[in-house]
Amino acid sequence: MTGQLAQPFPTPSGDELRKAYNDLYFAVNGDEQKKKQIGNPNKLPRPWDPPTCTKPALRRELWKWLDDVVIWFNHEYVWDHNAGMIPACWPQHPHLVHEIAVLADQRRRAGIDPTSSALEEWHRYGVPGFLERLKTRTKNGCDEHHARWPAEARHDRGATRPSADSRARLFADDVAELSPVPERERQPQALHLVRQPSGELMDPVTGEVF
Repeated sequence: MTGQLAQPFPTPSGDELRKAYNDLYFAVNGDEQKKKQIGNPNKLPRPWDPPTCTKPALRRELWKWLDDVVIWFNHEYVWDHNAGMIPACWPQHPHLVHEIAVLADQRRRAGIDPTSSALEEWHRYGVPGFLERLKTRTKNGCDEHHARWPAEARHDRGATRPSADSRARLFADDVAELSPVPERERQPQALHLVRQPSGELMDPVTGEVF
């Protein structure tokens, strides 16, 4: 038997992907000058949430990395294909795209942790949870060829204009059922002050001293 007993995890490669992770790191751990340079951290792309990666070059590198992770995962963690092998058509399954991105990022983060705790958590919870959801959602529908989305027709019906209008009417009726606050309840309440031993007056509700 030759070769490595365990293949290394594919680390993110590509300038844009590395920059995205560096910016996220320095947005939390950088000095004030670095944080100011990065800007609003809420606007940073997050590789574990692919729709936030809107720059074409970054998106391209992200897909390449996730594809490498899928190939690595199937080789290192799937012995019996019935146990849950990620299908080759995973990019055609939005739920798998979202799940794989998180699985990959958590494994990346566990790999740079200075202890084994995060990796043990990934093995204990991340992998089994992912495989269970994979079996539940895709079953064996894509073993040989990509299967058509079973819920597509029902989804399309729910996305039609008549269906959306019907929901909007229900929402409006629900809001209309909320009784307006009576005028007397909107009036400011009189203060009931309590005199302290020191002679000061205190509002017992807010604790404010007058």
